[in-house]
Amino acid sequence: MRLNNRWVLSFLMTGIFGLLLNLNLSAQPVPIPVPALGAPTQAPAQKPKLLPPPKPGEKRGPETPNIILIVADDLGWGDLGSYGQQLIKTPYLDQLAAGGMRFTQFYAGAPLGNASRCALLTGKHTGHSYIRGNRPASLRTIDTVIPMYLQGNAQYETIALGKWNLGSKGTPGEPFKKGFRHWLGFVDQTHANNHYPTYVWRYEPGVRGVNSWNGDVLIQANARGQRNAYSTDLLTKAALNAIRIYKPDWYKHYRPFFLYLSYTAPHANNQLAQKAGNGMEVPTDFPYSGEKWPRPERNKAAMITRLDTAVGQIMAKLKEYKLDEDTLILFTSDNGPHQEGGNNPAFFRSAGPFKGIKGNLYEGGLRVPMIARWTGKIKPNTVTEEPFAHWDVLPTLLSAARVSKPREIDGVSFLPTLLGREQLKKHDFLYWEMHEYGSQQAARKGDWKVIRPAPGKALELYNLQRDPTESQNVASLNPKVVENFENFLRTARTRSVLWPITQPKETAASRR
Repeated sequence: MRLNNRWVLSFLMTGIFGLLLNLNLSAQPVPIPVPALGAPTQAPAQKPKLLPPPKPGEKRGPETPNIILIVADDLGWGDLGSYGQQLIKTPYLDQLAAGGMRFTQFYAGAPLGNASRCALLTGKHTGHSYIRGNRPASLRTIDTVIPMYLQGNAQYETIALGKWNLGSKGTPGEPFKKGFRHWLGFVDQTHANNHYPTYVWRYEPGVRGVNSWNGDVLIQANARGQRNAYSTDLLTKAALNAIRIYKPDWYKHYRPFFLYLSYTAPHANNQLAQKAGNGMEVPTDFPYSGEKWPRPERNKAAMITRLDTAVGQIMAKLKEYKLDEDTLILFTSDNGPHQEGGNNPAFFRSAGPFKGIKGNLYEGGLRVPMIARWTGKIKPNTVTEEPFAHWDVLPTLLSAARVSKPREIDGVSFLPTLLGREQLKKHDFLYWEMHEYGSQQAARKGDWKVIRPAPGKALELYNLQRDPTESQNVASLNPKVVENFENFLRTARTRSVLWPITQPKETAASRR
């Protein structure tokens, strides 16, 4: 009976995601046709005064930019052509970088996804954020995230698609309780990492006869063991529909939109890997079918190229609606590359020249791509070496939307850097902690970086300007630098019952 209810729901849906889930999607990463779906189902809480219709030839747009925040899953710093990748084809993301700014020293919020996404959306590093590890947890009622600010005076339409992992059904961290008026996706790791999902969670205001989440909705194309609807394609189709429906125009009072598009690629399907030995799940290894690479590597490359094509489709849709100059796009990854599902991150040098991968605090686990494009505002083909991190995204987007920055965050706005202005406000320290594989801490100040591999252990010290691969621990040669970091680490975090760290009272370095 439950299956029948879910099947019926898939036909009842209106709004962005209406007919989407019943479509068979092509196995090739080609442009995806967008079906004509319903109109927005819920009016804005407050409607601004309607302006006169535009005159012929008159260009109008929102006063603040549309914002698209795209997050890849386990994509390494070195997986894109614009970051030096030689084997994997990423022409559209390279084009995005050529049209805007590329960050060479941008850091994830954490080396694992849940804590990193929490830092990204709350503007707090893992010493202050609520979710600091990768086990299931929910944001609290008091935790405020990006769309909650944008939905207020800025009157943004807010849409979330894809991987959430910050609160499941019935918790305070449900996406629609955190400022997203439209939501389609996955709330936990296992569900998200199946790239042929049989259902998705959905919240769309105004749908009749269902609860606040609209239930779980069956994907017909993947029912009864079929594998026809690939998650990257499904999310891209929903994103294209969202842009089409919520693009600012006279009828919608030029209200801008915020689209949080959190892809699940190129994360491995670890459940599949346990059964088949290859968790790099993709419809086809095109265009790498002829390469004599291990199959997981062909599949990983195909996953990334398919993701790249999806970004190209979104760029094309913005151009079609003449939204390039009115839209700020940010593209990043949640953490460094993984070694899961049969994949070897060294094969493509996915972490670039850096030591470490997903799950540790060396540069390879933390340093991620960040590309920003805002046509007419960000100078094309620019590169910044200024260090920033995921928790800087919130204040940056609020600055772009002309929303006041909250005081209780750790992030600084890098909007001045994007616009080619002097970056007056910079970080004194960057901070991370990780609670899988033992409680670990890391911090960066200037060119110096420290890592504490376990509570009570001595700090490792690296000079990233001279030694970006973190191959020479120079702690014994720089006791004053180590002492400075020790003092910082004592006050860098607030107490967490869920993710505790026992701070040593004194270390050998601090006794010198």
